[in-house]
Amino acid sequence: VWSDQNCTFCQRLHCLVVNVTDHINTSSLAMGQDRGKYDFYIGLGLAISSSIFIGGSFILKKKGLLRLARKGSMRAGQGGHAYLKEWLWWAGLLSMGAGEAANFAAYAFAPATLVTPLGALSVLVSAVLSSYFLTERLNLHGKLGCLLSILGSTTMVIHAPQEEEISSLEHMARKLVDPGFFIFATLVIIVALIFIFVVGPRHGQTNILVYITICSVIGALSVSCVKGLGIAIKEAIAGKNVVRNPLAWILLLGLVACVSTQINYLNKALDIFNTSLVTPIYYVFFTTSVLSCSAILFKEWEHMGTDDVIGTLSGFLTIIVGIFLLHAFKDVSVSLATLAVSMRKEERAFPAVNGMAP
Repeated sequence: VWSDQNCTFCQRLHCLVVNVTDHINTSSLAMGQDRGKYDFYIGLGLAISSSIFIGGSFILKKKGLLRLARKGSMRAGQGGHAYLKEWLWWAGLLSMGAGEAANFAAYAFAPATLVTPLGALSVLVSAVLSSYFLTERLNLHGKLGCLLSILGSTTMVIHAPQEEEISSLEHMARKLVDPGFFIFATLVIIVALIFIFVVGPRHGQTNILVYITICSVIGALSVSCVKGLGIAIKEAIAGKNVVRNPLAWILLLGLVACVSTQINYLNKALDIFNTSLVTPIYYVFFTTSVLSCSAILFKEWEHMGTDDVIGTLSGFLTIIVGIFLLHAFKDVSVSLATLAVSMRKEERAFPAVNGMAP
């Protein structure tokens, strides 16, 4: 019957099977891409909400401590614990807990290349809210810093990779034994140990970079642990038994060790050096370490075009400049009004210097 066609009956059946299979594969690929975009926007929303909660927590805690100071209670810096009876302080603590939980969850959905730099928004939120609720003045440099941080964050969101590279603990295990990441993790641990036991005791009290370097390089590994635990939680929600997977426990213990080390040495840096210097330097070092780790372990940069790589790095540098302006000049009284006055003074002084004064 079909002798005049290109396919025999069996060949027609084979063609139909191939067509159906191709259609199924195409549909699965499209669903996977849609799911990737869906996860990306969930992670983005969680990262932004995390910054809002964490930034607001500083204001709530500060308001609670100021209320206690007005009541004459012993301040926390003097060893007092009256803040435990202040509901505003507890509200700030709960807000910070919610922010950290949202940040933890964000790593399970979005690339670390996107989530980590967006942590700068918490600094911006804190600065803006403090100018309204704590009557702390936000000068011209601070406003420009906030604007640059927003522009930089927006640029990074636009150019961030929207593909998730690791989707299961088995895949994570293969990535962790990859030679590139194994060498990177070994170097990080060696550098951290050298700074902790050799450089720290000698120069930690005088050089601001010592303790910050320890926090930053260890932070890269902590973010990797958080990312892996986030994947484990997603698998647990999907019904998989991850409790018996030794990798989940290894990641949990690694996270506890890394976070404990970070908190210890970050507190030392904040206790010795000015917060306005520690915060921007730590942000730059920590984010750079995480981006390097992400490029090696998660290989999220492999899916990015040249324009996206340039856009991501440009956004990161813009955030760095914004954070620097926000902190470095926060005690300088500069506004548009004072800037106009100083410009008029310079214009009046210029003719006098050139011998043109009457």
